Amino acid sequence: MRIALGIEYDGSHFCGWQTQSTGCGVQDRLERALSQLAQHEVSVVAAGRTDTGVHALSQVVHFDTETDRPDSAWVRGVNAHLPPFVRVLWAQPVNDDFHARFSARGRHYQFLLFNHAVAPAVMSGKSSWFHLPLDVEKMAGAAQYLEGEHDFSAFRAAECQAKSPIRNLYRASIVKHSDYLVFDFSGNAFLHHQVRNMVGALVYVGKGSYSPDFIKTLLASKDRTKSPPTFSPDGLYLTGVDYEDAWGLPPTRRYLNFLA
Repeated sequence: MRIALGIEYDGSHFCGWQTQSTGCGVQDRLERALSQLAQHEVSVVAAGRTDTGVHALSQVVHFDTETDRPDSAWVRGVNAHLPPFVRVLWAQPVNDDFHARFSARGRHYQFLLFNHAVAPAVMSGKSSWFHLPLDVEKMAGAAQYLEGEHDFSAFRAAECQAKSPIRNLYRASIVKHSDYLVFDFSGNAFLHHQVRNMVGALVYVGKGSYSPDFIKTLLASKDRTKSPPTFSPDGLYLTGVDYEDAWGLPPTRRYLNFLA
């Protein structure tokens, strides 16, 4: 039997999603909790990996088990064995051909940036920070160059293992809420560090180092060495994964809506 789960976690407590020998990954804690409830060793597959410090409002995973439990047990029972900064949101039995990663049709990320002379205290780790004033209008204009299908080599980490740098970005937008900027990125898939590298480049446009068409130039160059530094993981959230309706999953997308 295959079960899909929706997961939320605070990435500041982990060394990323993927399991590690030290047991510091989100995957390590989730598999341990699932194994306790299932009473056998459980391995999970996620829609995508997140780096150290990156949060998830809606990660999707699947696992296989012969243990028969009510759907509610895979939520409440597993949560009882998890630390408070990881939560199973929902559980849904799925066909054996469902795959959390390969069945996904799109991914969504939001990035929260606090733009103020003084760094945040309460939101430390939950948002990134930039101290100089930023021109949001120019940044939003620059972000439009990112939309569409492109070779994103200029925004790709050197250690990225993806076979192709070609990705299709459906949405790249920036909205200002008081001192916070909320970046929205949606696409079929993302390269390693792609979102953080795009944010870094857009911040350089916003602070006046480059004009908006700098983003277009970077894309054409396909050269990571010409791009600004990778931005902090603080404030990066995986907010959703898209699947076809035929899988019958609960809603798989959530938003940073507390600023609205």
